[in-house]
Amino acid sequence: MSLGAFVFVAVFVINSTYATLNPCWVLSINEPKMTTPISSPMPPIDTRYTRIIAIALPVLLANLAMPLQSVIDTAIVGNMNDTAKLAGMGLAIQLLSLLLVSFNFLQYASSGLSAQAMGQLANHTTNATDGTATSVNTAPSPLLSILQRALLLACGIGAILLLAKPWLIDFGLQALSANPNSGRAAQTYLDVRFWGVIAELMNFAFIGWFAGQGKTRYMLYQQGFIAILNIVLTLFFVFTMKMGLVGVALGTTIAFWFGVLLALWLSRHHLQISWRALFTADKQYFTKERILRLFSLNKDIFIRTLILTLSFAWITRLSAQSGDVILAANAILLQVLSISAFALDGVAVSAETLSGQAAGRRDWPRFRIIIKRTGIVSYGLAIALSAIWWLAMPTYLGFMTNIETVFTLAYNYHLYAVLLPLVGVGAYWLDGIFFGLTAGHVIRNAALILAAIFFPLSWLLYQQWDMTGIWLSVWCLLLLRLIILGGFLYHAHQTGSYENLQPEP
Repeated sequence: MSLGAFVFVAVFVINSTYATLNPCWVLSINEPKMTTPISSPMPPIDTRYTRIIAIALPVLLANLAMPLQSVIDTAIVGNMNDTAKLAGMGLAIQLLSLLLVSFNFLQYASSGLSAQAMGQLANHTTNATDGTATSVNTAPSPLLSILQRALLLACGIGAILLLAKPWLIDFGLQALSANPNSGRAAQTYLDVRFWGVIAELMNFAFIGWFAGQGKTRYMLYQQGFIAILNIVLTLFFVFTMKMGLVGVALGTTIAFWFGVLLALWLSRHHLQISWRALFTADKQYFTKERILRLFSLNKDIFIRTLILTLSFAWITRLSAQSGDVILAANAILLQVLSISAFALDGVAVSAETLSGQAAGRRDWPRFRIIIKRTGIVSYGLAIALSAIWWLAMPTYLGFMTNIETVFTLAYNYHLYAVLLPLVGVGAYWLDGIFFGLTAGHVIRNAALILAAIFFPLSWLLYQQWDMTGIWLSVWCLLLLRLIILGGFLYHAHQTGSYENLQPEP
């Protein structure tokens, strides 16, 4: 089957499945071209619960496709009857997270900027004298330029990481206190996965760009396609080709590159432009001021993300210092946080999209409604997730590993993982609000405060209670994020100074 045919079939299957849930999700090849708004009053931002859920649900489904890949990879390795390989997989995934998630400002910046661009477009009219709309085929789109800048930055960062691969892997595994056997397994996996870092960084940019415009069904198509292809390829390479860890890594790497091709096609379809126009930059959107704003926002989000990623790397290091069994058990249990976080991020994207549009219009009464309603939906989802994990945990642990010592230890601590959605939901919800505001300086300052409190507190907890201390550290990390960001938002609410949370235009 050709690549084009495979892409078409995958998108058709995903589209047909979820169209039954919501007919408006159907990808229509004949949908109207994107246009610049004509001179007419714009309706208020839709803040109904149904709208919040309509944005969140496809994001939730798309996001679940991402940790599903990691879960499948971990489950395959977890059933190889080799604790060192499972521990090595945990180290490799954490090191990749440290490197890649540190640059997911590509997603958050693209999302916030595109959401605000949509809000600003809704507030302005065209200068057309004939009263007709101007097609993006003939007028350059600020939305296209936001995507182009993010993809260019992703390629540059990814190329640097790929060139530095030998040093990054060696230093990263030493920093995570890898044991010899688990370290070799991690090295085998990472040697292959690094060839996909550019594609994974570009994936961040596409996710943010689609989400900021509320085009969350495109995220669903892209991430669903990557997940399906990854699972098929990984199973083929491991069980048919007998490639072991190399096969696990190779399936994921190839899937991400094909995902980039699909995302480019979806972007072109969404904007209704030619392939040439998609790769043609317009100088008016690449001015010094716009580039500096992007880098300023990215810098602040980078600092925030780096601190959070280092915090989880610290937790992994504490696990590694406690031995391969604890490291392997925590690698399985922390997948619960990964899956739950991606699910909760669906509502966070709703909060980000709607709050960004409200900020673009300076509609602060509507902004307060968005905070309240997205918070209610977020906590409702968290309660449901914790209930699901409580019921499914024994089955989940049995699926993830057949190593008795790892299973027993993980089961003894499973309640800490079951409660993670409730403990962490506030952090993810407020992240969405602040990213919608593109409040980079607040996000950065909150992360710096978090670092000053978390690391010494975590060390004390670990020294006092060992593995229990590790899990209390995870809880503290999530709760501190909620408390600190909540403090900033409460102060802005009390003083009526939401504008001060945003950067200078």
